[in-house]
Amino acid sequence: MRKFYFLSLLLLFSFGAQAQAPAKGNYQLASRFSPKKLQKLIFTTSIDPHWLKQSDRFWYEYETSNGKNWYIVDPATKTKKQLFDKDKLASAITMIVQDPFDAQHLPIENLKFLPGEQDIQFEVKSTIDEVKKDRIDKTAPDSLQKKSFYFRYNLVTQQLQELKDFEKPKPKARWATISPDQKTVVFARKHNLYWMDMANYQKALKNEKDTTIVENQLTTDGVEYYSYGDSRGETNAEREKNKNNRHPARILWSPDSKHFAFVRTDERKVKDLWVIHNTAKGRPELETYKYQMPGEKEAPKRELMLFDFSAKTSKKINAAAFKDQELGLWNAPDLKKNRDDEHRPDIWHGTNNKLYFTRTSRDLKKIDICELDVTTGKVTPVINERFNTYVEVQRVGLVKSGQELIHWSERDGWGHFYLYDAAGKLKNRITTGSFHCESIEGIDEKNRVLYFTANGRETGEDPYLIHLYRINFDGSGLTLLNKGNFDNFANLNDGSSYFVNTASRVNTVPISALYNNKGKKVMDLEKADLTRLMTTGYKFPEPFVVKADDGITDIYGVMYKPFDFDSTKTYPVIAYVYPGPQTEAVNKSFGRSMDRIDRLAQLGFVVITVGNRGGHPARSKWYHTYGYGNLRDYGLADKKAAIEQLADRHKFININKVGITGHSGGGFMSTAAMLVYPDFFKVAVSGAGNHENNIYNRWWSEKHHGVREVISPKGDTSFVYNIEKNPDLAKNLKGNLLLVTGDVDNNVHPANTIRMANALIRANKRFDFMLMPGQRHAFGDMTEYFFWLMGDYFTKHLLGDFSQPVDIQEINREIENGGEKKKGAITGIGTGGGRIAEE
Repeated sequence: MRKFYFLSLLLLFSFGAQAQAPAKGNYQLASRFSPKKLQKLIFTTSIDPHWLKQSDRFWYEYETSNGKNWYIVDPATKTKKQLFDKDKLASAITMIVQDPFDAQHLPIENLKFLPGEQDIQFEVKSTIDEVKKDRIDKTAPDSLQKKSFYFRYNLVTQQLQELKDFEKPKPKARWATISPDQKTVVFARKHNLYWMDMANYQKALKNEKDTTIVENQLTTDGVEYYSYGDSRGETNAEREKNKNNRHPARILWSPDSKHFAFVRTDERKVKDLWVIHNTAKGRPELETYKYQMPGEKEAPKRELMLFDFSAKTSKKINAAAFKDQELGLWNAPDLKKNRDDEHRPDIWHGTNNKLYFTRTSRDLKKIDICELDVTTGKVTPVINERFNTYVEVQRVGLVKSGQELIHWSERDGWGHFYLYDAAGKLKNRITTGSFHCESIEGIDEKNRVLYFTANGRETGEDPYLIHLYRINFDGSGLTLLNKGNFDNFANLNDGSSYFVNTASRVNTVPISALYNNKGKKVMDLEKADLTRLMTTGYKFPEPFVVKADDGITDIYGVMYKPFDFDSTKTYPVIAYVYPGPQTEAVNKSFGRSMDRIDRLAQLGFVVITVGNRGGHPARSKWYHTYGYGNLRDYGLADKKAAIEQLADRHKFININKVGITGHSGGGFMSTAAMLVYPDFFKVAVSGAGNHENNIYNRWWSEKHHGVREVISPKGDTSFVYNIEKNPDLAKNLKGNLLLVTGDVDNNVHPANTIRMANALIRANKRFDFMLMPGQRHAFGDMTEYFFWLMGDYFTKHLLGDFSQPVDIQEINREIENGGEKKKGAITGIGTGGGRIAEE
């Protein structure tokens, strides 16, 4: 008996030694790359130029591990220099503010050039507590603020001047739409339009409840859900409380401020939807909003309104063409040189006498680009687009105020530009070929040159990499302006003479340089400082190319490994997914967002992102619309095929431990993967998924899946929508599934996730469910909690590590426990308190 006992122990020990012990999740490594910590590891990665008005010069701010620098660049002289001597400026500011500053710690805010461009203005916040000048309730706890000092600095004399009596302009009220001549402000109140002059607007900025403010009513027929204003996002209690407040009116002004246009929506017959704010103070509060679902006949009605402001009259424009049509107004392109202006008006796309807008059929197979004659109110369709799937267009480019139009279309299967005359007659194609044109960046009317971004033209590159090109209006002279195998962000000045370019890939350091409009490099500007990031052991991810499930189509992805990667080990693989069709969530340039990719991998996984047929508009129209009519399943086979090919290439990938995660459309896709391929995908974390696209918003679902227009013998038009849903396959679940949703998600309604849970319960399946209290679609201030919830789930079910304590220690370690900071009259330096300025 004793021999048998020892033999049993020996066999047990022998088998245990051969079995691989469960791996432990590397929580310490993952915690080092939180968004908060990355702010101290990754600094500026691209230049954001502020182009000046009187020349081609620009300035920019750039931060490295040595602090911030402010530069002025003159392309004409090929010079770059600091705006000021930081040591001298810090000393001068210290003398005035009486708080200590040095060159590395110079908290300059709101820097801008003044007229004449010889002086700059900026502000510095001190440690002095002061009473807010415009406070209404003097006993309110937020009556104090840190005093700001305002300065003017002359770039020629290098002299600093304190602006002692300067009053900082108030930020624009969210309800205000200011005319281009800065004389009039339009807004909504009680569902109608009102206006006030600038003098009264200044009163409102100081105190919105000021009873001396003079308002003037423009309309009288506005009612709830057929309103001229916008109050979305409020609970019912908030809406009642704020019903007499001013609200935004989404209007667009004519350049001369004499007219404005507006698309008014009648939603009175659109059905209600609700979310409950369970974490509201006191009783839970209901939020009611209008939400049309796919196939529903109760559609919003759009009306194009044109207002003659000088006459204080309006008229409804007859723009009808399709049942349940959509109308869309375009803003005029913003001028880069105006970005720092106090007031940037919302101007319509056109001239004083005409504007351009779109008219779209409900099934999105028909779009008209129309011109509205402001004087007569006549609508003229200028360009028509028709397609058997959905049609997309972009804002037309105007040449000489609309004497010619540059139009983007996918009519030949690729996104390209076409030149039209003012009447809508095609003059010629501008671009052609098997590549995708992305957007208009500049129009040189004098030399008849178009500047635009495009991708997929350069051989030997990832076809998603964006480049800047120039081409003549007649289609000749196509020139690549930023050569190199990189993804590019180009910022072209208003005169189309120079551009600042930042180039990188996911596995390279971003580099910024200045080029002229012929593509010649003028000078190098910056290389991002990643030295602190690299000291953590960070390693760049690895781009890859595999075949789609058809064995023909190339699909592109990125692999993220643990930074302590050991090629002799095997790792579970997790796919972070988004199905598209508007994007594939596959990074092409270096970025600072790591939560669901690099950071997740540090727990002990190989994480991949990869495209799929039907996933992205930046390729051919065939690729983009591959999933049309099959919105649930179309991308899954490609994800599976990609993982299989990667496992064949890399022995460190454990093909038997496959996880998948995503948010929104990715939440929908990750759950679908578990149900369509239950023997392949073993674990999923699905956030805010639209699991039943029949109850998601009409526009997205009908556009990308398709809706059938039915015309009866009597000539009546109706729309039929049918789609496969995740709950239909609940019986197929075999692996571990975590469903997560915010309880006040008014984008993808919580009912999507709750119905998925209901179907799984009815199918007698074990699964996990988490409701994020008080959170909208993106989970808001619970994003960090969600990361660790997701990480725990994969660590448990892919690594076999169930050692997590109740406390999320990785979050708790970052919480400061210094107690409440004291405030008072004691003079001090720092965030805890300071001098108090006398009122």
